Amino acid sequence: MPFPLLAAAAIAASAAADDPLTKPIDVEAAAAWNRPRDPVHVYGNTYYVGVAGLSSVLIRTSEGLILLDGALPQSAPLIEANIGKLGLRVGDIRFILNSHAHYDHAGGIAALARDSGATVVASPSGAAALRAGHATADDPQAAYADSRRAEPAVYPAVAAPIREIGAGESVHLGGVVVVAHPTPGHTPGSTTWTWDACDDTRCLHVVYADSLNAISAPGFHFLADAAHPDLTERFRDSIRAVADLPCDILITVHPDLANIPDKLRRSSEHSTPNPFIDAQACRHYANAAEAMLDQRIADEKKQSSP
Repeated sequence: MPFPLLAAAAIAASAAADDPLTKPIDVEAAAAWNRPRDPVHVYGNTYYVGVAGLSSVLIRTSEGLILLDGALPQSAPLIEANIGKLGLRVGDIRFILNSHAHYDHAGGIAALARDSGATVVASPSGAAALRAGHATADDPQAAYADSRRAEPAVYPAVAAPIREIGAGESVHLGGVVVVAHPTPGHTPGSTTWTWDACDDTRCLHVVYADSLNAISAPGFHFLADAAHPDLTERFRDSIRAVADLPCDILITVHPDLANIPDKLRRSSEHSTPNPFIDAQACRHYANAAEAMLDQRIADEKKQSSP
């Protein structure tokens, strides 16, 4: 890791330890997820400002900034540092949009909203989780427990104003329109976001895709059970929705779900053509998600058979 990134990590760790809104969540994957990395210009108005293993994306407009996701609580100082490296101000963030309200994508939102004064935007289900600081009871991972916890990882509840947003509704700022696409499955409130990014000659469709992976806490079923009806068709509808979106550039909430780390590396090296531009990326992402869901449902049926 280059020296400036080591220094940034040390500063962020110190800040996190002293601030209740950035107090680190200690889960096994956090250290790898939260490795610092420099910001990267993706295309036009769009920048990657997240940490190595968790995406956070910045949209620059003539009237301020829009930020998507806040990663872990301890990621917030690193995200803010990356915004500063771009010559931009955290105080100019007007909206913070959330994909889904798990601790690894929403944990940093409380600190980022406090520091910027931004309005947070999420689905109604996502907003309920953000206000509570943990997954809602109908979330497939609500009962998840790892070796250190007997309940879902909690994170700082968001005290800032939260705007609830539904299908086809949008956030407008400085001529940029960011549209919400509900994609429930991974969580009940999962949301995929789209907007256009333009350079001097060309506008492209950007998709910030939420997780489509069918994972859950032990004991949860996507097939019908006593707690809920069959959820598989709803999940398939979400996967198809992402596959069918106008999509020139895909960024996924977990970078490794769509080879984003390699694209970030190549962009940092000013590779041409732009490695993010791939009109098939959303369809490839959806195909992989559908295969995972097919396997999950086959496993559930096998477990339930006599």
